[in-house]
Amino acid sequence: MSATLTEKILARAAGAATVLPGEIVTVGVDLAMMHDSGGPRRVKPMLERLGAKVWNPDKVVVVSDHYVPAIDAESAEILDLTRKWVKSAGIARFFDMRGICHVVLPENGLIHPGMMAVGGDSHSPTGGAFGAFMVGIGATEMLGVLVTGEIWLKVPATRRFHWDGRLQPGVSAKDMILRLCAEVDPDDMNYRVAELAGPAITALGMPERMTLCNMTAELGAKTGLIEPDATTAEWLARTGVPEAHALVAAWQGDRDAPVEAVHRYDASALGPQVAAPHNPANSGDIGRHLGQRVDQAYIGACTGAKLDDLQMAARVLKGRKVAPGTRLLIAPATTRTTEQAIKDGTLATLTEAGAILLPSGCGACAGLGAGLLADGEVCIASTARNFKGRMGSGTAAVWLGSPYSVAAAAVAGQIADPREML
Repeated sequence: MSATLTEKILARAAGAATVLPGEIVTVGVDLAMMHDSGGPRRVKPMLERLGAKVWNPDKVVVVSDHYVPAIDAESAEILDLTRKWVKSAGIARFFDMRGICHVVLPENGLIHPGMMAVGGDSHSPTGGAFGAFMVGIGATEMLGVLVTGEIWLKVPATRRFHWDGRLQPGVSAKDMILRLCAEVDPDDMNYRVAELAGPAITALGMPERMTLCNMTAELGAKTGLIEPDATTAEWLARTGVPEAHALVAAWQGDRDAPVEAVHRYDASALGPQVAAPHNPANSGDIGRHLGQRVDQAYIGACTGAKLDDLQMAARVLKGRKVAPGTRLLIAPATTRTTEQAIKDGTLATLTEAGAILLPSGCGACAGLGAGLLADGEVCIASTARNFKGRMGSGTAAVWLGSPYSVAAAAVAGQIADPREML
């Protein structure tokens, strides 16, 4: 019986020969990820009330990324609790102040094709870029996973978003997903997998694929998924995953497997997109919003501050300066990203243009740390969300764009087409 990659992963995790969309299954969890905001401080008291311990510390990963570095006593207490709980629970894979969880995991070769994984954060579908089935869950669900190593779920149907062609210079995966945010009804994606496929997807590197899967959460999907290929295998091998090519070959969906729907797009016809406040669904061609004043440009978050993202911004900023009256803040996704950006000269290009470097972490994207907005200020960000009040004042306005578009706005002091600066 033909099966999609999602169905194959869930069948293996459920110990079943096959599973079908709509079926309720209990699956074993290969990896459970938590961060300092929704992790130990939430599950610790519940575990204590149950008198329970973590089922398998080797399958749990904890990352401190939301409250780092601590900016007040409350943040410091949350981090202190996290560090102490990880030690007491015997969890060896603790990444403290090393960057944002969704980028730290693949950097360290912890996400593999065929995995059934859960994360205590809504952008956990990032793991789907590697051919894993990874979903975001809440603290109560995470408690169940920590105690039993299992979780029940309904097998989701698959909707395929097929991208032909190839992206133009100055256009990125962020523009692709913003286009989908504008066109896809979240009700149509309820409890469905957004599978991304086609020549334009195959042409993307792993960081760009991560951007796409990351923001399938904004489509209302259960998760996002891209079938692994040679590009995936190269990343896995580089991060120390044994037999990476064999692992990729083992986890492929059947070509004749039925899917609920196929939606087709032409990447070569796509231009830069921006999302107007206060929802990613308010996306459209950048040409409709040229000249919109910008007080702050922010390149950060799991979605938009990987090394590739910083390099996009550097291509626009090279030889230019940030406009007077506009501030450009850069928060690399991980400390390793910062190291790499120093080595290849990207960071020098950014700072010479006038960018201000911030610590790695969720920071302003999650309304924490430096970079918050005052009443009436306007920001354009490479982040995933622009809900009212998310980055500070409830009267501030946040626009979303690719790193190219954010950098172009920083130079112009207003929303501008990045293609004219390349």
